Amino acid sequence: MRFRAIDHVQLAMPAGREDEARRFYRDILEMDEVPKPEHLAQRGGVWFRSGDVSVHLGVDPNFRPATKAHPAFVCEKYAEFLHRLKERDVVVVPDEQLVDGRRAHCYLTDPFGNRIEIIEEEPSSRPCVDRP
Repeated sequence: MRFRAIDHVQLAMPAGREDEARRFYRDILEMDEVPKPEHLAQRGGVWFRSGDVSVHLGVDPNFRPATKAHPAFVCEKYAEFLHRLKERDVVVVPDEQLVDGRRAHCYLTDPFGNRIEIIEEEPSSRPCVDRP
């Protein structure tokens, strides 16, 4: 038996902050909001999807952000995406040690402090972000 894919990534969020999640995941990361099944919607939280990538944000009454464990999203048009993030005042932190020595990658955090890694789809000689 082998696993073929990850169905979704679950991240925690504080209660009552779904609109902040929408502003970040839907409006900034440009993911589509996915309606939660009715029996789960009453718990709060919100789900998003982009291509084959799904993120479920669930309410945790004892919320603590995931600052080490994180999802890593492979991104099309990486340089354009990073430019758009900067225009929207999202802090992008480059990682000097590339994933496979060829692709650029960096980190950002959602409004709740959860770490997210963004990885360039195709190898490139471009740096992750403009360095000072």
